[in-house]
This record gives sequence, structure tokens and C-alpha cells, in this order.
Amino acid sequence: MLTDISDVVFCENRERTEQIPVGLTSFDSRLGTFPILNRPVAEFTFENRENRKLLIHCVTDVRVAVPCGRCLTEVPTDIHLVSDRELSLEEGTVREEEMEDISYLSGWNLDADRLIYGELLMNWPAKVLCKQDCRGICRVCGQNLNEGDCGCEKTERDPRMAAIQDIFNKFKEV
Repeated sequence: MLTDISDVVFCENRERTEQIPVGLTSFDSRLGTFPILNRPVAEFTFENRENRKLLIHCVTDVRVAVPCGRCLTEVPTDIHLVSDRELSLEEGTVREEEMEDISYLSGWNLDADRLIYGELLMNWPAKVLCKQDCRGICRVCGQNLNEGDCGCEKTERDPRMAAIQDIFNKFKEV
């Protein structure tokens, strides 16, 4: 959703707070597509400091369905986002070198969804578990071991010992 912030940019020492609904329904990345389970509303504060700095502060909570790192069951995960952006102003415009790195501003229209997407990308959890003692999935058949045992053979051979195992197998044949 685009929000016009020109009134703050062109008025010295002006501050404005606004509740902006987030339009994202899913988070798409190289890892996959993750549905957003809530309809978050972000609280934005825009502040002009003596026509020298534009401060953009954003706070929101997003609930995303993320697969468990062991068993792949979807886990509702709350991600608290806090963003503080500071842009240098020169005669009512953002410095040229800063503008190249900003994808969430188009003129003086702030794209809240792009800013939230960037914050989600930076705050994405490294690993999510459905529970601390999650047993994962069977490496042989793919059964979720939290739901019950699968009956597959549990002894796994260490691949680092494969060469030694081959030597023992050759001596058994003799």
C-alpha cells in the first residue's frame, strides 16, 4: 500500500503517526512461499528533523506459517518487526546515493509492503521447530516420527567408515 509522506518531508520538524494495513498475503523467497496467517497493521511514524533528516519508524507483528526444520509440519511463527530508517534530506529530496538503495520509496510515496517484506527477509528465523523434542522424519521412508514409528531399520552406517567397511568385507570373503 502506498502512503504519501510529502507533507512531512516539506514541513520542518513535522511528525505524523499512521496505522497502515499490510497487504502481503504470503512471504515469497528462494526458500519457498510462506503464507501470512494474520492481517497485520503496521504503525508508522514519519518525522522531519530540521529539514536535514527524515526518520521512518515502523512496528508490526506478523504471523507466518513456517515448516518445522525437522518434520516439515507447518508451525505458526510470530515475527516482531521493528524498523528504523534515517534518510538525509537536501532541499526537500533524499540524497542521490541513498536513493539507489531504497526500494520502498517512489518519489514521496512509501510502499509499506516493500518495507515490511525487507524487514521480514532480514528477521527470518534460522530454524523453527514444532516442539523442542521433535523427532523429525525417517530418512528411509519419510514417515513423521512424531506421529509414530515407521518400522524401518534404525542402524545407520557412518559414511566416513565406508572405506574401512569395504576392507572388512573383502577379508570375510577369503
